[in-house]
Amino acid sequence: MKAKALLGLTCAGQFMVLLDNTIVGAALPDMQQRLHTGLTGLQWIVDAYVLLVAMLLLSGGVFADRFGRKRVFLAGVVVFTAASVVCALAPSLGWLIAGRVLQGVGAAALSPASLALLTVGCPDPRQQVRAIGLWAGLSGIGLAAGPLAGGILVETFGWPAIFLVNVPIGAVLLLAGLRMLKESRNLDAPPIDVPGTLLSAVGVGAVTYGLIEGGSRGWTSPVILGSFAAGLVLLAAFVVVEGRALTPMLPLRLFRRRLFTVSNTAMVVVGSALMGSSFFFSQFFVSVQGTSILVAGLRTLPMTLAMVIVSPFAGRLAARYGFRIVVSAGLALAGLGLLALGLVHADTGYGNVWWRLALTGAGFALAMSPLTGAAMQAVSPREGGLASGVSSTTRQIGAVLGVAVLGAIVHARESGGASFESGLNSAFLTAGAVTLACAVFTGLWLTTTRTPTSVPAGQPAGRAAGEPPLPVASSRLTS
Repeated sequence: MKAKALLGLTCAGQFMVLLDNTIVGAALPDMQQRLHTGLTGLQWIVDAYVLLVAMLLLSGGVFADRFGRKRVFLAGVVVFTAASVVCALAPSLGWLIAGRVLQGVGAAALSPASLALLTVGCPDPRQQVRAIGLWAGLSGIGLAAGPLAGGILVETFGWPAIFLVNVPIGAVLLLAGLRMLKESRNLDAPPIDVPGTLLSAVGVGAVTYGLIEGGSRGWTSPVILGSFAAGLVLLAAFVVVEGRALTPMLPLRLFRRRLFTVSNTAMVVVGSALMGSSFFFSQFFVSVQGTSILVAGLRTLPMTLAMVIVSPFAGRLAARYGFRIVVSAGLALAGLGLLALGLVHADTGYGNVWWRLALTGAGFALAMSPLTGAAMQAVSPREGGLASGVSSTTRQIGAVLGVAVLGAIVHARESGGASFESGLNSAFLTAGAVTLACAVFTGLWLTTTRTPTSVPAGQPAGRAAGEPPLPVASSRLTS
């Protein structure tokens, strides 16, 4: 298969997944109105998807290696596209959440398989790094296109249109992939860690349920306390199982290395602050400042554009100045941007708002790629794919918790009699303070000073829900 055609197919698949990340945020105000749901329902619309991606991302890469990268890629396309139809036709909130769960399953299969196909199709190391850089940059356009495309589609047709846009893309991918992709697999791939996958998914899901539903059901209600208790027990069981498993989904031995632990801890904070705050941007412009959904989508563009523009330089800066300086500076900028957003009010002019969004996006872009590079440098070259996958997963877990926790803060403020605007200010200020604290933490503990050449400098920082692990090249491939 020609390299250009392979690159086009894999980029289109990842583009569809990344577009879904930012396009949904633009539609949340319309969903709230038409589905007659509150903040809790909107949180589930986002977290149902991100939770499944977070918990299945590592397993998706193993599935692709064991059962065939073409097969898993196309299966992911089919599931994601079919789930998009379910979302678009959903008659109620429950059906929409079910569709989002299926979308998460499809994305967790599609994303790592797309990168695995590209890696195997470009065996030359130099060609491979260049192809991955192009894959990351081209598919990352979906992030910047999401807010604008979402605003136009929702304003014209309503929120179901943001899901129907995936149908023609998925159909073309399926037909072209069946004809053009070549099958490959890794005969040495480890078995699927079913107990670890289930325990982690249910455990994190139980904690997330408690955080999202606690505001409406009451934090001391038996259901909420039970969900927290069950989540902690299941996560403790996950640690025990992973420690004893021969082929664990998440090798705990990696966390004995300080660099790996510090970088992934920072990734949790990055995912939490980034996704948690982004969840409220369109709602702020529509519900607080009274703009249309299209205008709200346009007004959120400075953040995603800043991430797309700045992220190609993050790896180069880390190579020149070291992980500690670049990551700490990036987190500090993002934290200051979020604190500044916490001071925005209904009458604040957009000329005094856009730079706060851009500062936040640029800061996170500076931090994310070097954090992945630091995690990869902490392990052996053969474990680089696993390390990158773990970094992606920890950020997704942070994203799940960020939407839940910041939503709980807004809900608590409203329950206490404060306005929605005041609740948003508290959420942004909290996210900013935590991000600044993380900047200090990484500044004290992140000590490595060089970037490994295996991490492409153009890797986009904003692959929020579906960023795949960089797979380790197989030693035994069959076509």
